[in-house]
Amino acid sequence: MRNLPLPTMPIADLHPKSAPRRSLHGPVRPANQPDKTRFDVVWARDEEEVRQAQQLRYVVFAEEMGAKLSPPLGSPARHDIDMFDSFCEHLLVRAASAAGEPGPVIGTYRVLTPTAAQRVGGLYSDTEFDLVRLRSLRPKMVELGRSCVHPDWRTGGAILALWGALAEFMVRNRLDTMIGCASVSMRDGGHFAASLWQQLRTSHLASIEWQVQPRLPLPVEELQHDLQAEAPPLIKGYLRCGAKVLGPPAWDPDFNTADLPMLMRIEDLPARYRKHFLGA
Repeated sequence: MRNLPLPTMPIADLHPKSAPRRSLHGPVRPANQPDKTRFDVVWARDEEEVRQAQQLRYVVFAEEMGAKLSPPLGSPARHDIDMFDSFCEHLLVRAASAAGEPGPVIGTYRVLTPTAAQRVGGLYSDTEFDLVRLRSLRPKMVELGRSCVHPDWRTGGAILALWGALAEFMVRNRLDTMIGCASVSMRDGGHFAASLWQQLRTSHLASIEWQVQPRLPLPVEELQHDLQAEAPPLIKGYLRCGAKVLGPPAWDPDFNTADLPMLMRIEDLPARYRKHFLGA
């Protein structure tokens, strides 16, 4: 989401771990928290910090959403781990305690850079979608994945803190495009997800040269798809930041979700968000 057509830097020149710690004071908090909560946003610096993100992901995806996880053999219990984790940078947000000390991880994103994607052999999104039309974007495109926020902190402040750090990372490393799968629960059998797609395809569908196709499509025509479906907060936030939907949703039976392919570019970031996240 930026305007300058700068070249991609090799992985050795990416600097998430040397980035300054970001602090964000926000009014959003659980009921038992102080009026002004400070969110500390950092990039994981060692395996232990990555493990904390994976534990949060387990709580959200396995315990809350009922996902059927398949971690690699030998993985610690109660962690969400897959083959992409060791190639990704992991962004963590913590809510500081009343004494000002960093608390547990309450939100996370993982970021797969272009060079790391080459090393691992592709993007996670490649497993769900045919992304051939995005070939020209890949040299400056990162994949965002496994985003989640603890249920006690889902009222805005934590996700804004994460987005601010992501925008800073993109500009600092001369990257301009973000891609990822936005998941929609299928606990109702998929009717809400099908209806949401039908709405978004008329209002936020990307141009034809960037559209992609799911490898395991959600059977939209077999589902009720005329419900009034309000986008979940995370997807609504992406759309406000200029994101586009790249095509119909894929069905992820392991996570019991419909996954919408989303793309955001620095150059499409509205002026108010550009100022908020980048000070520009």
